Amino acid sequence: MTPKNKKPVYRRKRYTIPIIIIVLLVAFRMYLPTLVKNHVNSILKDLPGYYGHVEDIDIALIRGAYVIDGLYLNKVNAETEIPFLKFPKSDISIEWKSLFKGKIVTEVIMSNPAISYVFEDQESEAGTPEADADDWTKALTEIIPIDINHFEIHNGKFSFLQMQAEPQIDLNFTEVEFTADNLRNVVSKEKTLPSPIHATGRSIGAGNMTLDGKVNLIKEVPDLDIAFSLENVDMTALNDFTKHYANINFERGNFGLFSEIAIADGYLKGYMKPLLTDSVLIGKDDNFIETLWEGFIGFFKFALKNQKTDTLATKIPIEGDLNNVGTKVWPTITSIFKNAWIEAFKGVVDDDIEFQDAFQESNDE
Repeated sequence: MTPKNKKPVYRRKRYTIPIIIIVLLVAFRMYLPTLVKNHVNSILKDLPGYYGHVEDIDIALIRGAYVIDGLYLNKVNAETEIPFLKFPKSDISIEWKSLFKGKIVTEVIMSNPAISYVFEDQESEAGTPEADADDWTKALTEIIPIDINHFEIHNGKFSFLQMQAEPQIDLNFTEVEFTADNLRNVVSKEKTLPSPIHATGRSIGAGNMTLDGKVNLIKEVPDLDIAFSLENVDMTALNDFTKHYANINFERGNFGLFSEIAIADGYLKGYMKPLLTDSVLIGKDDNFIETLWEGFIGFFKFALKNQKTDTLATKIPIEGDLNNVGTKVWPTITSIFKNAWIEAFKGVVDDDIEFQDAFQESNDE
């Protein structure tokens, strides 16, 4: 006879099995961030030529998202400890409005990312493996396995550094706000640019930067068709750069840069149009040799600039394979004289470079 206080076995199992399942689910949920973090770190570890890791990953199941904290990536044989990529916080979530339309796509929002291109670190050494398009695509699709419908960067920083120069060179853009839509996570063979992009920011010397265009990012050399403008830069902020490459300093001046570039299958076609206004080279603290050289440069600058608008400008055409990009010397010289004696360049992009121009030139190669 079964004691009255002893429950049947099937009744005990009725409660035990759900409890075990709940415990397992809770344990899995607690371990899930570590599982995802280990997976992402293994992807970054296997990227040829680079070393990377993430510090932590948070999972938000309710909104279908995970947040990557402290992503770091740098060259394996980097000479400095400045990371190539440093992303403090990247929020990757499902876009619910698209889910209701039957599409599974993501939104990515990055806060305070920094990309630092150190010339000494990025120089390839013999025997050092390099990541190609397939490596980067594989890494991206494993970290974000579905399409990115919307991408944002807030308060980004992009730096171009040359640490072995004297003085050291640091050209940077800060306060970068960037948006892109319809980013693909597979390499497309179609001659289209699926992703519109827009960016604004502040440059060294308090300049205003704007970029607009369309791109296909998931390629070793991305296809793109962009227009870029940089205005009202205090030229004295560029003295480290001009001192290193031309041995001149500016006491004052205003610098602008306007450009259109199209790239198709690694072939580039475009132009860069720098403008320099109200500039003075000779500073009161310069020594005799520097003053002599700056005076020499200043004489030719005076001779070649448009005297009515006090503007020195030139339009530099750029065309060719990206492994051997160069500028055309004689068109550049002709352009300087045209600006000096005929008309001043207008401080705007010319809107005369299109994506198909690059394809046409690449087909002629």
